[in-house]
Amino acid sequence: MSMKTMKTRQVRPVADILVVDDTPANLQLLAGMLKECGHKVRPVPNGKLALEAARRQPPDLILLDINMPELNGYQVCAELKADPRLAEVPVIFISANTEVFDKVQAFSMGGADYVTKPFQLEEVEARVEAHLERRRLRVQLEELNRSLQDRVEAQVKEIADSQIATIVALAKLSEYRDEDTGNHILRVQRYCRALARRLGESGVFGSLIDDAFIETIFHASALHDIGKVGISDSILLKPGKHTAEEWAIMQTHSALGAETLAAVLVGYPNSALLRMGREVARSHHERWDGSGYPEGLAGDAIPLAARILVVADQYDALRNKRPYKPAFDAAKTYHIITEGDGRSDPRHLDPRVLAAFRAGAEEFDAICEELRD
Repeated sequence: MSMKTMKTRQVRPVADILVVDDTPANLQLLAGMLKECGHKVRPVPNGKLALEAARRQPPDLILLDINMPELNGYQVCAELKADPRLAEVPVIFISANTEVFDKVQAFSMGGADYVTKPFQLEEVEARVEAHLERRRLRVQLEELNRSLQDRVEAQVKEIADSQIATIVALAKLSEYRDEDTGNHILRVQRYCRALARRLGESGVFGSLIDDAFIETIFHASALHDIGKVGISDSILLKPGKHTAEEWAIMQTHSALGAETLAAVLVGYPNSALLRMGREVARSHHERWDGSGYPEGLAGDAIPLAARILVVADQYDALRNKRPYKPAFDAAKTYHIITEGDGRSDPRHLDPRVLAAFRAGAEEFDAICEELRD
């Protein structure tokens, strides 16, 4: 086939092709043919230069001779396939070796095709274009898959965000019944995230606290008092001291919240948010020394998320006005939590979580001031 004939062919997308052959005549012939087809060609005379050129700028396709000094074609192909940036570049072997063993070895090394010398330019051109088209389709498919994955991830995030927003809105139902609690849920979320992040950075809980845990406790903490929707206003909003019977009813909000979330969890068993939400709803009144409710759990038997939330919840209750107490300033609140005063006892708290609170008390104060009712 003449060069003139090839010039009249349909114009194809330009490809970057690396041609490797230690015979100058073959190198010149192949390079000339590919240039006439409109491709960018980089001819190199040995394997070492071929690897350098490919690593410097990965080509779209490689034509590779086998019998070359220093590094033969098999060795070059092996190094190409070992490089993640070059592993998917198709390699067409062009060789005078005609034995079946040679062809089998070429394909076993990762070769995409095998052309024997002396070659016909029409055959080489046809195989080059076939493999370039296959590579173009693979690249397009990969781009399409990435685009679809991005769209799916965006849709999943949108759904997850809407679910979280719905859950938080439901959690705020109990808050809206009490005009004195204001931004309680928002503050507790921020306190929990700050504490969890500090604990994660300290490493005291090893791998238990990672980015996923921090994100989950931020959202799940909003559910800790969801059981209060089942408590009557006469008890929930009573300004004075509760009777023993009223207090027993008040305490049931922990179990009510956990049972509600457990029922939802049946339909969404893989939801980390609901699992942790159930834990904090049930156990946020448990105490490190076993004096809490509803189960009297002690120490590490209390879910970690609940041990974190109890500090956040207690801090917010002290800093803000409630029907039964005025708001306390940061200094008094810090003293009550860390030293105790009859209302609180540091022995009720996980000492590691308490240490993190001591270290981050200023951040708690800043959150409280930012979200003050």
